[in-house]
Amino acid sequence: MSPANLIEPPVTEASAPFWEATRERRLVLPWSTVTGRPVWFPRDADPLAPDRPYEWREASGEGVVYAASVHHRPGPGRTEDDCPYVVALVDLAEGVRMMANIVDCPPEDVVVGMPVRVTWQPLSDGRHLPQFRPA
Repeated sequence: MSPANLIEPPVTEASAPFWEATRERRLVLPWSTVTGRPVWFPRDADPLAPDRPYEWREASGEGVVYAASVHHRPGPGRTEDDCPYVVALVDLAEGVRMMANIVDCPPEDVVVGMPVRVTWQPLSDGRHLPQFRPA
């Protein structure tokens, strides 16, 4: 998918640390200071302790495909040239599930249980969108 077609995610106060790290192609996750576990997606507050901030920690970028769907029609911000493409749920090694595209392999080769590693799609403002490719 070309950056010209990409609908770029907005930056919120809660997601700003995540997006800032992507400028350096680093994948970070918010960790609950109550449970000591990562959470996904970035939220304004930890549901278990709304008065305590998250801790942002670097993630390994490694995961496994939990589920995948091959799309043959262009979705928002995509053109026919982008098809087919894969949207997947990826279980990260840290224990959270993230939705992203699987790239750098034929869509028909993406299978549940496939090991993947983060890669980056440049955005127009210097941020990068995390995507995954076969490990």
